[in-house]
Amino acid sequence: MDTTTPATTRLTDAQRIDWMRLIRSDNVGPRTFRSLVNHFGSAHAALERLPHLAQRGGASKAGRICTQADAEREIDSSRRMGVALLAPGEYGYPPRLALIDDAPPLLGVRGVLNVQTQPMIGIVGSRNASGAGLKFAQTIARDLGSAGFAIASGLARGIDQAAHRVTLDTGTVAVLAGGHDKIYPAEHEDLLLEIIQQGSGAISEMPLGHGPRARDFPRRNRLISGVALGVIVVEAAHRSGSLITARFANEQGREVFAVPGSPLDPRAAGTNDLIKQGATLVTEAADVINAVQPIMGRPVELPIAEAGDPPLDNEPHADERERVITLLGPSPIGIDDLIRMTDVSAAVVRTVLLELELAGRLERHGGGMICLL
Repeated sequence: MDTTTPATTRLTDAQRIDWMRLIRSDNVGPRTFRSLVNHFGSAHAALERLPHLAQRGGASKAGRICTQADAEREIDSSRRMGVALLAPGEYGYPPRLALIDDAPPLLGVRGVLNVQTQPMIGIVGSRNASGAGLKFAQTIARDLGSAGFAIASGLARGIDQAAHRVTLDTGTVAVLAGGHDKIYPAEHEDLLLEIIQQGSGAISEMPLGHGPRARDFPRRNRLISGVALGVIVVEAAHRSGSLITARFANEQGREVFAVPGSPLDPRAAGTNDLIKQGATLVTEAADVINAVQPIMGRPVELPIAEAGDPPLDNEPHADERERVITLLGPSPIGIDDLIRMTDVSAAVVRTVLLELELAGRLERHGGGMICLL
């Protein structure tokens, strides 16, 4: 079975409050959170510097910083609902999810924690699935569950629902786009309750009370691939959200599996394209197991800091900041390319980008791409 690293982290109550305050503050996403904590040494120290950094990035007014009272309120409300807010490395935080670049600093985990430490396979596909697609999803999910894998999916209609229902007894993880109290679709609240009551779990990075918006589903999809050894796409049309999950899986170094379908069925167009692009064709659970077995023997070693990432510069010179900002625009550019073009140190570039992000002027895309808003 999968070899994972035992829990290596345990936040104090005060640290958990500071982490909550930082990640819930304006313009602080998971990558920015990690950069700030790595540089300043703690979330507490980073919180004190947020207004100054945002001002240097050109913010017209200070962004909202989550108060201690608000952080304590969210932690208490989550606890009452049975949601544990866990940091990477704490028991119950999916070990492989902690390895991705934008791992949630605090993940809301509800249900039995040990299911999160099982080796997982993601199964995604069409909401408007065919009968054959639903049957295949059930078969492969059941077979993988019997082989010791937990199944991760997004609690959506169609393929997701089918995969969850047949693995209630062997382990299934619902990855939510909204808060734990804002289930989408609402008709699956009963399914989520079954998942929790029968010994499986659900995860979300969103606060309680957060109803999912369109842009939250791609964020959710990166978690489905992030927790897993690989992702199976059963049915997906062109421009399907399942293809976004497959793209994230590729970027995260996960295996991508695709189920072939009829070229006459538009619901199979995306999966057939994935196979053309190099995804592993899968027709049974053994195809998946054989592909992931070599990975399962390797221990999961959680990164302590961003390996090879230079420290932030204290304050870039005005001409250096101008060089970086001049090269940015609405079209995404790679950070490595930006460093080469500016001919200034990586530390200076990272500092300027952090300032811009905290000022709400920078947008991050997949694959290390950024653009100016």
